[in-house]
Amino acid sequence: MKKVIIYTTKTCIWCKKTKEFFKEYNVKYKEIDVGSDSRVAAEIIKKSGQMGVPVIDINGKIVVGFDEPQLRRLLKIK
Repeated sequence: MKKVIIYTTKTCIWCKKTKEFFKEYNVKYKEIDVGSDSRVAAEIIKKSGQMGVPVIDINGKIVVGFDEPQLRRLLKIK
């Protein structure tokens, strides 16, 4: 089973789209709101090299933004 963590903010529409995609394909995930935790925000900037969200961690592979082809590939969704 894939370990999926999505780092989000409350106002991010791409975060919402990513979560809808996960729901559609029954992907279990842990959500972390970086808007309320500056320590975690700094962590994901270090992990991804980006300041944007969503940042998705799938078994240690980082995806920045709602990159559907990359998410499908990493999650093995056709």
